[in-house]
Amino acid sequence: MSAEGFRTLADQLRSWPDVRLSRLLLARPDLATPAPHDSGQLASRAATRSSLMRALDQLTRIELCVLDALVVAGQTTRAELASIVHAEPARTEATLDHLVDLALVWDSPTGPRALSGVAEGLAGGPGAGVSGLRTRSSEPRSPAAVARELEQLSAPARALLEHVLDHGGEATTGTSRHTVSPEEAATPAEELLARRLLVPRGGASVVLPGEVGLALRGGRTTTDRVDVAPEVPSVARSGAMVDKVAAGAAFEAVRRVELLLDHWGTRPPVALRSGGLGVRDLRASAVLLHVDEATTALLVETAAAAGLLATGHGPDGEGAWLPTDELDRWSTRSPAERWWVLVQAWWDSPRLPALVGTRDAAGKTWNALAPELSGVHQVESRHLALRELGELPEGQVLASGTGLPGLAARTGWLRPRRPRTRADQVAWAVTEAEALGVAGLGGLASYARGLVTGAVDAGAAATAALDALMPPPVDHVLLQADLTAVAPGPLESTLAKRLQLLADVESRGGATVYRFTPSSVRRALDTGWSAVEVHDFISSVSRTPVPQPLAYLVDDTARTFGSIRVGHAEAFLRADDEAALSEVLHHPKAASLGLRRIAPTVLISTTPLDVLLPRLRDLGAAPVVEGPDGTVRVTRPDQLRARTPRERRPEGLRAARESASVSAVVTAVRAGDRAAAHRPTGATQALSPSGSLAALREAVETGATVLIGYVDNHGTRSERVVDPRAVEGGTLTAHDHRADDLRTFAVHRISSVSPVGPGS
Repeated sequence: MSAEGFRTLADQLRSWPDVRLSRLLLARPDLATPAPHDSGQLASRAATRSSLMRALDQLTRIELCVLDALVVAGQTTRAELASIVHAEPARTEATLDHLVDLALVWDSPTGPRALSGVAEGLAGGPGAGVSGLRTRSSEPRSPAAVARELEQLSAPARALLEHVLDHGGEATTGTSRHTVSPEEAATPAEELLARRLLVPRGGASVVLPGEVGLALRGGRTTTDRVDVAPEVPSVARSGAMVDKVAAGAAFEAVRRVELLLDHWGTRPPVALRSGGLGVRDLRASAVLLHVDEATTALLVETAAAAGLLATGHGPDGEGAWLPTDELDRWSTRSPAERWWVLVQAWWDSPRLPALVGTRDAAGKTWNALAPELSGVHQVESRHLALRELGELPEGQVLASGTGLPGLAARTGWLRPRRPRTRADQVAWAVTEAEALGVAGLGGLASYARGLVTGAVDAGAAATAALDALMPPPVDHVLLQADLTAVAPGPLESTLAKRLQLLADVESRGGATVYRFTPSSVRRALDTGWSAVEVHDFISSVSRTPVPQPLAYLVDDTARTFGSIRVGHAEAFLRADDEAALSEVLHHPKAASLGLRRIAPTVLISTTPLDVLLPRLRDLGAAPVVEGPDGTVRVTRPDQLRARTPRERRPEGLRAARESASVSAVVTAVRAGDRAAAHRPTGATQALSPSGSLAALREAVETGATVLIGYVDNHGTRSERVVDPRAVEGGTLTAHDHRADDLRTFAVHRISSVSPVGPGS
C-alpha cells in the first residue's frame, strides 16, 4: 500500500504486481470475462451490482461484519475500524486486507473505503450489521451528540428504538409525523424522528442510522463476537471403524451401479419427454438393487454425472436411458478405481437427487435425471460441509442428534448469505457421502481426504488405501443341495455376470445367494449354452461337489429345451413329440395364440414370432427359433449402448486452463494501462497510409515500441501497444502486448502511431 493511499480503485489495481492481480481474477472470475481493456475498466466492472453480489455471497460472517462496519463508520482509519468490530484487532486487520485483495475495499488517502455499491448489496445480507440500510445519516453526528439524544429519550421511545435495532434497523411509521420538534412529539415514534434517531428513507419507512446503532451497542457493530465460528458437536469414534464402514458402503455403491447399468443395457427404461426417469422405473430399480428410492436416485444421478448413463434409442427406436460405451471400460477397472470415478463426478455435480420424489412449488413431482433438477449452490454447500467434517479432530465424528445441526450452523457462519436451504443441502451432502462411501458413522473416511482437500495425487492415494480395505474378489461358490449357490464374498466381475445368467440372485449381503431354477437354466440355454457347457461351468466354479438335484435340473431342462421349434407362418410350431404339441394346443391360455394343427407334428399360428415366443414361455414351454434351413437359431439379448457424453475435464487440467486464462487477462490489462498512459492528451491528426508506413518502418528499424490506433472491420477503434517486426504488402506484423502474441494489422486501418517510452 502507498503511504498516501490511492485516489481511486483503478489506481490501486494499477499499482498491484501481476501475482496479486491474478489472485483477484481467480477469486472473482466474472471480472476476467471478457478481458478488461485496462485497470480502469477492471475497477468499473468490480463495482457493478452483479459482480458485487457474487463477491458478497462468498464472504464469511466476520468479513461481512468488517465490511458492514466500514460502511457504517464512513471515513475512518484502520485503528478506529478495529475498535468498533467485535473481534480480535489482528483478525480484523487480516480480514480487511483480504477485502482489499478482493477489490471490495480500497485504500484511499483518508483510510480504507468500501466500494460505493457495497452498502446497497449488504442491505440484503444477514442481520449482522447495525442497520438494514448499512449507512450513516446524511449529517452524521459524533458519539457524544448521539449519547445526549439517547439520554433525553422517554422509556417507551427507548424501548421502541431498541426493538427496531433488534429487528434489522428498519421500521414503518404508520400515521406518525415525520417533521416535528422534540417538544411537539406526541408518540414514541415521533420522538425518535424528531431527534433524528430514526430517519425517513421514503414513503412510510424509516431506518436506524449507523452512528445510533453504534451508540446503542456500546460502540460496537454487534453485541456478539464475530470472529468465533460455531463449534461442531462431536463424539469419539475409532478412525479404523469409520474407514471400514465407509469402505463397505463404497463397495456396495460400485456393485449396485454396475448391476443397474447391466440390467438397463438389455431392458432400458423409457426416457420421459421432459428428459427424466419415470417414477415406475425408479421404483423397479429400487427393488432390483434392494435399496430405497432415495439411494437409487443418488446412484442413478451419480452414474449419469460420471458419463456412464445417457439417453439413446431403445429397442423400438424410442428414447431410453442407456449405459454408455464408457461402461465397458469402467467395468474393467478395480472396484476402488471405479469408486473414484463415481465420487469425482458426484463431488462436482450440481444435481439434487435428494429432491427426487418430492414436489415443487407448483405441485409437480421431481423426477430423477430431470434436466432442471440442479442447484447453483449445491456444489459449494457440499464442499463446505465435507471440508468442515474433515476438520474435526482425529478420532472424532459428528455427535448423534446435535452434530448435523452444528455442522449446518458452522457452514452458515462461513456463508451467511444465500441460499436459505443451506441447512438442507448440508444434510444432503453428509447423507450422500455416507451412501457413496466418502464418509461413515458421521466422520470423513481417511482415504477420501484427498478428494475433499483437492490434493494433486488424491486419486492414486485413495484407490490404494481403499483397495486395502475392500474384500478381495473370490473366484468360486459353494453349491448346496437345495439348488442354491453361496458366494462367500464379492465375485470377480466376469464370474458374477456369467453366474447371474445361469441363476437368480436370491439375497445379497456379505455372502450372495444364487438360486438355480428351470427358467434361469433355460435363460442360459437361450443364449447358446449347451448342457455340457453348463455342467462344466458349474463344476469349475464350485469348491463343493455338484449336488445331484442340480445335475438333474440341468439335464431335465436341456432335454425339454428345443423340443418345440417355432418358424414363420405368421409362425409355425414343429416338434417330434406329438404330445408336446397337443399340450400346447389344448392349454387353457393358448386360445389367443391362434394355433391350428396342420400335421401331427406341426402347428401354425397367426401370432407374430416376436410375440409368440415370450407367450409360449409364459405357458411353460421352452421353444427355440428354427431358421429356413432347419437349423436352430439362438440369440442373446443385445447390450444396448448410448454415446458417451463429452468427457469432463480433469481437475488439474481445469486449474491449468484457469491459470493460463488469468495470465492472459493480466497481460491484456497491463497492455491497456500502458496504452492509456501514453495516449496523447491533445487532439491528434489522423495519419495517411503513407504516414503510417513511414512511422512504422522507422519503429521496425529502431526496434521501438509504439501505440497505434486501429479501426477493425466493424468500425470499432481500439488502441494497441505493439512491437513492430515487419511492414510489407500493406500489412504490419507486430507483437501485440495485449494478446501477448504476433498479430497482423492492415496499415490503411491504422489511424495513429505514437512512441512508447522505454521501461513503461
